[in-house]
Amino acid sequence: QVQLVESGGGLVQAGGSLGLSCAASGSRFIIDVMGWYRQAPGKQRELVATITRGRATDYADSVKGRFTISRDSAKNTVSLQMNSMKLEDTAVYYCYVYYNFQSLWGQGTQVTVSS
Repeated sequence: QVQLVESGGGLVQAGGSLGLSCAASGSRFIIDVMGWYRQAPGKQRELVATITRGRATDYADSVKGRFTISRDSAKNTVSLQMNSMKLEDTAVYYCYVYYNFQSLWGQGTQVTVSS
């Protein structure tokens, strides 16, 4: 069973930067896609960014140019560097992996942007 361990998150002022990391362990299969989703209070969970084993990336329009996703496939880790953060980036951020036709999300880490 794959386990996801997220780190990072916390409180940051608007305009500041924050980084998130996630390590996946226990997979017998190649992890095809790694990424991040987020869910703000009262809203549905939404995709933030994903990255494939081939380094192809996909970003939500709201974070393009501000967030950067990267991964280390050898270590099964994925990171999200968040710059120029906005109040609307406040949410619980979930690590995401897709492997062997399965999707899995982590427990989530809170990111709060203050004015």
